[in-house]
Amino acid sequence: MIPGETRTGPGELILNATLSTMLISVVNDGDRPIQVGSHLHFPDANAALSFDRSAAEGFRLDIPSGTSLRFEPGVGLDVPLVALGGRRLVPGILVRAARPEPPTPGTGAAGPAALLTPGTPAVAPPVLAPSPRPLPTEGI
Repeated sequence: MIPGETRTGPGELILNATLSTMLISVVNDGDRPIQVGSHLHFPDANAALSFDRSAAEGFRLDIPSGTSLRFEPGVGLDVPLVALGGRRLVPGILVRAARPEPPTPGTGAAGPAALLTPGTPAVAPPVLAPSPRPLPTEGI
C-alpha cells in the first residue's frame, strides 16, 4: 500500500451519490495558505476565504473523508460541496448572528429559524464541575 492511497473493490465508486451537491467559487484573500478539512461545515471556514457563505450553509467539501483542500493566497478555486446529513445544522463551530436553518430537503422551505435578536447578550458557557477522579498524587 502506498501512503495516502485509497483502495476500493472492482468497479466504479461514486462518493456521496445520494446527497445534494454544488460547485462554489472560493478565493483566499489572505496572505497565508489555508487548509480546510473534508468534514468542516464550509461556511465556518477561515474568514480570509471569500465565497457565498449563505449559499454554502449546510454543506461541506465533497472530497474523501480525512482529506483536505489547500487554498493558496490570492488563488481562486471552484470547489465541490456536498450537503450534510440530517437537519444540516452545525451549531458552535463559528458564532455568527442570525443563522436560520437551511431549507428542508425536498420542500425548498426554510424550517423554524432560531435567530439572535440584536443586543441580546450571549449565553454564558456552562460551568464544568471538577472531575470526581482523584489526583495522580493522591493515594500513593
